[in-house]
Amino acid sequence: MWGIQIDEAGGPEVMVWRELPDPEPDAGQIVVETAAAGLNFIDTYQRTGLYAVPLPWVLGLEGSGTVVAVGDGVTMWSIGDRVAWPGSPGSYATKVALPADRVVAVPESVDLETAAALPLQGMTAHYLATDTYALTEGSRCLVHAGAGGVGLLLIQIAKLLGAEVFTTVGTPEKAELAGAAGADHTILYRDVDFAEAITGIAGARPLDVVYDGVGKTVFDQSLSLLRKRGTMATFGNASGPVDPVSPLTLSSNGSIFLTRPTLFDYIAERDELERRAADLYGWVADGRLDVRIGARFALEDAADAHRALEGRQTTGKVLLIP
Repeated sequence: MWGIQIDEAGGPEVMVWRELPDPEPDAGQIVVETAAAGLNFIDTYQRTGLYAVPLPWVLGLEGSGTVVAVGDGVTMWSIGDRVAWPGSPGSYATKVALPADRVVAVPESVDLETAAALPLQGMTAHYLATDTYALTEGSRCLVHAGAGGVGLLLIQIAKLLGAEVFTTVGTPEKAELAGAAGADHTILYRDVDFAEAITGIAGARPLDVVYDGVGKTVFDQSLSLLRKRGTMATFGNASGPVDPVSPLTLSSNGSIFLTRPTLFDYIAERDELERRAADLYGWVADGRLDVRIGARFALEDAADAHRALEGRQTTGKVLLIP
């Protein structure tokens, strides 16, 4: 098989397209021929060393494809099954060995590229809106980076749950995408102070929750928008990691709840994984959730995809196609 491997941490230039040994399934594993791999910010964190990984390392944590081999003890999958997965290393490759219990079935009504675009970002949007802070009719939320992969899905899910959605984006084109996804208030953060814009629309401290995948540059202002006992969910570091926060800062802002959630704690149990996948693929099949694939790169050109993502040149989901 072929895959994208790194031998050292660094910029996109450390990513090498090379031939690798074909995987064989251990007991409890399956091998999948990859139809598409998903690009996520966590891939860039592993590449740069922000999140340490053992080297050499085949990048990628998400994808879809067809089962081509089944290991001992696996009864839930057969050769030819269409599957997708979140969180399994080695996904930037033409074949990948996967734990059988960390894979979900792809319904016939969902194509494999759409299936690859949902596991990490879709399930992230799902747990944020249904568990980290469970939105209900009339909830007010802020979604940062509303035209990104998580953002567009999170806006749609928030609207399905009845919330009023504020979002920040960088360009008029991205504002159109966020508005089409259902955002009630779209703010061009490069043109205006987003906190002033939100308070101008809704008054002082109007938000129940902020869903923040941007990090460092928006954190402090986001806190200032939360109501008493509101929730700050910071789940990404697109602008850099958030600086350390004193508990007294949360107190002075109205007894704020601060959480740094990660998807893997919200799909740790098999039933959670299946429930989130069933909701997402069901909404897609019903036409209630639109998955925007903003760009496709050949798998061997994954370094260019990383450059585009880090340069904020992408919208929606970016896929790598073998």
